[in-house]
Amino acid sequence: MEDFSFQHNVRARAGGTRQTAIVGVVASGNLEVLVERVLPDAECALDIKTAALGFGEVWRAVIGDFVERYSPGGLRFSINDGGARPDTVSLRLAQAVRLIAENGQ
Repeated sequence: MEDFSFQHNVRARAGGTRQTAIVGVVASGNLEVLVERVLPDAECALDIKTAALGFGEVWRAVIGDFVERYSPGGLRFSINDGGARPDTVSLRLAQAVRLIAENGQ
């Protein structure tokens, strides 16, 4: 099991008023993403737990691309990985941002 933590300064706060969101499922080839609106608007943090060893640089690249595209300010992401490919990781992160950007709880 490997754990990674990434902290980024971002350009803007993530939209919407929803406080939490969850997408995906921990399963073979997939992952679960919990996102919470708990940080200052100019920061985001991602904590990853994965059983796939040796992919730290891939995670760094995927997370860097995601942060640049979406500027998820104010959000903390907790990711439980079941061996997802980078394109699946990107998809789930984008889904989480879209879901939390909705208005509501």
